[in-house]
Parts: sequence; structure tokens; C-alpha cells
Amino acid sequence: MTKIAVIGFGGRMGRALTEALQHADNAELSAALVRPGSSLVGADAGEVAGIGRNGIKVVDALSKADFDVLIDFTAPDASIRHAAYCAQNGNPIVVGTTGFKAAQQAQMLAASERIPLCFSHNFSTGVNLCFRLLEIATQVLGENADIEIVEAHHRHKLDAPSGTALSMGEVVANTLGRDLSQVAVYGREGQTGARARDTIGFATVRGGDVVGDHSVMFLTDGERLEITHKASSRLAYARGAVRAALWLHNKAGTGSDAAGRYDMSDVLGLNE
Repeated sequence: MTKIAVIGFGGRMGRALTEALQHADNAELSAALVRPGSSLVGADAGEVAGIGRNGIKVVDALSKADFDVLIDFTAPDASIRHAAYCAQNGNPIVVGTTGFKAAQQAQMLAASERIPLCFSHNFSTGVNLCFRLLEIATQVLGENADIEIVEAHHRHKLDAPSGTALSMGEVVANTLGRDLSQVAVYGREGQTGARARDTIGFATVRGGDVVGDHSVMFLTDGERLEITHKASSRLAYARGAVRAALWLHNKAGTGSDAAGRYDMSDVLGLNE
């Protein structure tokens, strides 16, 4: 059994990961971590997650945890520290944190020089299949279509647009040979003028308990193609993250050359 630690255990994804690990055949939750000072420290992780007592006490430091792979869905600054700890101790890490600035992301990814690190904005199998479908659609329609990306999430989400929406935009822009930072348009208001053909638009919706909806529209004169993914449960992300953790653990077993930055497309074999 691969021993997996979940950091950020008190959050919604932390609890979904606990549920996913409960049903995994070859992985187990070995440590549940929260920030120092949390009221959850010392509690039974299974009870906190609502799955029944499992004998695993919630702790507040990686030094108190025993694990093969760490799964991190926390915050950018925290993920940087966690990746550095894993690099120092030789543990692979799965990072699903979003909201990184470019410099922060570079700091976090520096750990991949020493350990296997899987970083994706979305660990859903369906979303990662959408990335490949977007490449195909962009190759066929991209030069002749207006491209707009619409995403919706629950009211508590802190960053916008979502990391997944930005990844979708990057897939489209890279396929077209464009720089997303130069062609992205984030919302429109007032007298904006006619739409420039080479732009990629983003629209954000926040409200209720929406887990995650993403649509990419290719709009031409006479027809419209939409590639859409809707998540109804965080378990879709959690199961993917567990799959990635197992893949990294197997990768680490192949030797020192396993170190590197990977994403969910590697885990699913979509880059082969």
C-alpha cells in the first residue's frame, strides 16, 4: 500500500481526498495535516471527514507525518514550503493548488529538479481529456473562430479565472502560436468596440455550491462548437489526484532520473 499524506485536510478537497483514499485499492491515508493552531489538531481524521473513525490523528507539521507521497491542495506560499520539504526528504508531491503568480510557481516547481512533482490545475480525467479535444478543435477551427471561455464555481473560490480555465486558454493559445498574456480579455464592460479576432475571452461566474463548470466556445458565422466539462463532485478531482500520487510513487521507484515536473496528461498517458 502506498502511504499518502493529505495537507490542507480541513478544507473541502482534503475531505474529498480522504473519501477517495478510503475506496482506493492500493493506497491509504497515512497522515492528515492542517495549519498550526487549527482546532482540528489531535482529532480523528476519519471522524472529521465524516467517514467514521480511522485511528489517524490530525497533525500540524510534515515532520510529524509518515508518508510516501504528499498531496497538496492549499495555497501558493504554503505549497512552495511543502514542495521544498519534500525535495529535501525525497518524497514525491502532487500539487493541485491554484492562484500562483509566475514567480511563485517557479519557486514551487524548483523542487522537481530533485523529486517527481505532478502539478496540474485540474486532476479530473474528463478535464484532461478536454485539453486534448481543445487542441484538435483549435487546429481545425481556431484561425477562423472567435474563442470564448466561460467558467463557474462556488461562492467561496478565491481566484478568478479558475486555474482550469487559464489552462484551457493556454492550450488554445499555444496551439495557435499566440501568447495568452497578450491576447486574453478578462471580462468586458462599456463601449469595448468590435471584438479583435485573435483575442481569447474569459468570463467568470461565482455563486452557490457549483463544484466546477467550464466551457470553451468556438464561434463562427453559421455555427458554434462548445467543449464543456461539468463536475458534480470534488471526488472527480480527488480520485485523479490519488491516481497521480500512485503514478508518482511508481515513477520514483525507477531511480534518480524519475525527478521532474509532470502533469495529469502524463499520468493518463495522453502525452505518449
